[in-house]
Amino acid sequence: MNSTALTAKLATYQPSADTVKLIKSTPILLLVGPTGAGKDSLKDKLLQTDKYHHIVSHTTRPPRINHGVIEQDGREYHFITLDQAARMIDEKALVEAKIYSGNLYGTSVAEIQAAHDEGKIAMTDIEVQGVAEYKGLDPKVTALFLLPPDFKTWQTRLMRRYGDVVDAADFRQRLQTALVEIEQLLNTDYYTALINDDLDSTLETVQAMMADKGQATDDGEARKVAKQLAADIQAHLGTLD
Repeated sequence: MNSTALTAKLATYQPSADTVKLIKSTPILLLVGPTGAGKDSLKDKLLQTDKYHHIVSHTTRPPRINHGVIEQDGREYHFITLDQAARMIDEKALVEAKIYSGNLYGTSVAEIQAAHDEGKIAMTDIEVQGVAEYKGLDPKVTALFLLPPDFKTWQTRLMRRYGDVVDAADFRQRLQTALVEIEQLLNTDYYTALINDDLDSTLETVQAMMADKGQATDDGEARKVAKQLAADIQAHLGTLD
């Protein structure tokens, strides 16, 4: 089995009818946004409330070393082989999955079932492609798009997180990826946009939103910030040519 074969399997993949019912009967929060928007920090804060179940995704890529510590199976990801991934597809054990850089990344039905059985909100950070798949199964799934308050603040956060580790090519890729993500926010109705300027305030907003069954808050101001951020990213990319 190889990634090309997995891609072919995923081209026509649809979760089972039982899985669709499970999705519709389980509150789900998807966290989206560019690197440095604060998804991990918000996720940690929400998990401390004990109202959320962290969806641990499956991947066929090997564990990496982050900040000198190697990733652990079942914590950062469920690490599986290509053959295991193929079996999960055949058995319809995935809610959604995609191939990125030759590796499969996906959400298992078992993780959503665990959240359902615990009576908790299923939560994960996810790429924009995965949001579209969830929304196709249940439009009521809550997708929260986190934004930094402005381009300068965002760059400061990235430097604090990565320092001089990120090379020029990787930095350009991060900018381009962020631009694609923000364009998805602006061109679809999948998301509630939220400026993550103060983590505690963001936490309160999200908790209130989910207590109201994921009902969207007025995000007009956040979308203005998103438009400006997209313009600033495009301008900065122009200086790198």
